[in-house]
Amino acid sequence: MERTSTCIYHFLVLSWYIFLIYYISQTRNPQISTILANGRQWKYLTFLNLVLQAIFYGVAFLEDVLKRIKEKKDVKFITAFKDLLFTTLAFPVSTFVFLLFWILFLYNRELIYPKFLDVIFPAWLNHAMHTSILPISLAEVILRPHRYPSKKTGLTVLTVASFAYMGRVLWIYSETGTWVYPVFAKLSPVGLAAFFSLSYILIIGIYLLGEKLNHWKWASSP
Repeated sequence: MERTSTCIYHFLVLSWYIFLIYYISQTRNPQISTILANGRQWKYLTFLNLVLQAIFYGVAFLEDVLKRIKEKKDVKFITAFKDLLFTTLAFPVSTFVFLLFWILFLYNRELIYPKFLDVIFPAWLNHAMHTSILPISLAEVILRPHRYPSKKTGLTVLTVASFAYMGRVLWIYSETGTWVYPVFAKLSPVGLAAFFSLSYILIIGIYLLGEKLNHWKWASSP
């Protein structure tokens, strides 16, 4: 019964993220072409996170289904990939997006999500992209244990992903002269380096926090 409910939950969350990706991709507005120039929605970490979550919950749902029709040892690779994906990317990135977005939004929303975007994206979509992602990830921590890789492997995967995105942001600026997010235009080169460094420290801290939460919840499990 527990396995069935988990399977249904993963399917529903997967469907939710697919719906969000489709809805955003189909949004049409005269102002949106300017916003999405030079990389379209793929330049935004928020959108990349939605895709990442959809991939993770797709793998989690696949694992649930395969476990019902195959022996446990036959899906060991899928389970290992699911755990690696969640621990090193899905949980850290979703939590990072939530924290950084709302910190900047509450300080000065024009730095991250200018007010004119309210006309294009309804309030429910903003919260779907930036708020609900955290409780959904926390629910996954509580729902199932996840085997963390070695510190070296986990931090390497997260570091490569972090630097790849920072590199893409800088590449887009070098090619177009415009920043992905308004906050970057307000920073000097030193300020930008400090922002990227603090962001990296934050996401590493989130990774370590996720490991602690997993241990706290599941340390007594076989």
